[in-house]
This record gives sequence, C-alpha cells and structure tokens, in this order.
Amino acid sequence: MGLFNNIFGKKEPQTSIDYSEVITDMHSHLIPGIDDGAQTIEDSIKLIKELHGMGFRKLITTPHIMSDYYKNTPQNINEGLAQVREAVKNEGLDMEINAAAEYYLDEQFMAKIKSPDVLTFGGKYLLFETSYINKPENLNGAIFAIQSLGLKAVMAHPERYPYFYEDFDEYKKLHDRGVYLQINTNSLTGYYSPAARMIAMKMIDQNLVDFIGTDCHHLRHIESLKNCQREKYLKKIVTYDRLQNKYL
Repeated sequence: MGLFNNIFGKKEPQTSIDYSEVITDMHSHLIPGIDDGAQTIEDSIKLIKELHGMGFRKLITTPHIMSDYYKNTPQNINEGLAQVREAVKNEGLDMEINAAAEYYLDEQFMAKIKSPDVLTFGGKYLLFETSYINKPENLNGAIFAIQSLGLKAVMAHPERYPYFYEDFDEYKKLHDRGVYLQINTNSLTGYYSPAARMIAMKMIDQNLVDFIGTDCHHLRHIESLKNCQREKYLKKIVTYDRLQNKYL
C-alpha cells in the first residue's frame, strides 16, 4: 500500500493541532473601539468564542499604544478590560482575560515604559513593536532601557520587519542580548507574506522563538488561525521546550 501511495502521490492526512497545547495567547487586540482590533463588544465576544473553540483558555490582550495614532493609556485599557471580562462572564465562557499593551517604539516610548503603571504581562514581560519600514535608530537604546528597568523585552512579530531580512544574524544578536522574540501564528500560513513565513520557520528551526501570538484583530485572522492548525511548523513550535506561553 505504501508503494502504491508513493507511485500515485497520495498524501497522508495532516494532523490538526489543538491550540490547547499553547494554552495562553499573549498578543491580541480584543478590547473594543480603542485600536484597529475589535470595534464593538459584540466583535470582542465573537473573537473570544472562536479562540475558546480552538482551545485557548487564557488571553492576554495587548492594545496598541502609539503617541500619534492610538493614544491609549493604562487607565482606558484597564477600563476596557473590565468591560470585556464582564461580557465574557455573562456569556459563561471558561476564559481568563488579562491585558498588557503593545508599545510602539516612538519618541514617547521611553517615558511610557518608565511610568509606574506600565503594562506588562507574565512577570515583567514588556511587548514592543517597531516600524515596518525602517530599523529604528534607537532600537538598541530602547532595549537597554527596558532591561535596565528590570523588565523583559519582548519584540512583537520580528518576522514581519523587512529591515532584518538581509541579515538573519540580527535575530540571533537580539536573542543573545536577552530579547524575547514573539512570532505571529498566522505568519506560518503566509498570511502576511511569503518572506515573513520563511523567516518565521527559520527562526523556529534555529530555536529563536520564545512566544507565539495570534495578534488577532478580526474574523479574517480567525480563519487563518484555523488553517494554521494543519501547518507542520505549528506542531513543531507547540512541542518546543523554549516556548513560554504555557508558563504565563
């Protein structure tokens, strides 16, 4: 039978991975109306129900904090979190919801992370993102500042930053400096680009990934997350000793 399959190209069915093996999603945009994620509480609940159905039991939602565009604060994020928690409770969902933030590395970044109410998750992890176009001139200084405050720097979706693509060793240098690297689950499907998919897989192969996050904004991301359950690299990452999601 094996020879017959080889001759005629029949493939074995792919195993679907349950996200319950990840347990915690640490990157999403589920608080309604404050960034480019969920816009209404009904949107929030739809997304949370879908994530619950795929096996997640804890969500750390991370709204954008940007000086020019999404001018969120710890106060309005925590107010939104309370609203989402109440809606989840009313739906009877077995889902723990917490909030941190996705800080954009801009001119106000340093002041924001020095605030006593800076939003972190899981024991002083601070999630930050950068421009998709150019490598920030202050990247090294920002990482040093985060670590000097006793926080753990987590770079959001580095596989999506084209300025790293010409020198893969940049990822290794960041990791060697103690920067935790988080890839987006949907990068493994090619959702963002073939290049982001290739980089994400190479990062997994070279043991450079510490966290995986859905970065869920809307139902299109949900559909891609379902498709990703058949990706062999998702299986590889969820059985990966380095992956920290399960400890959050």
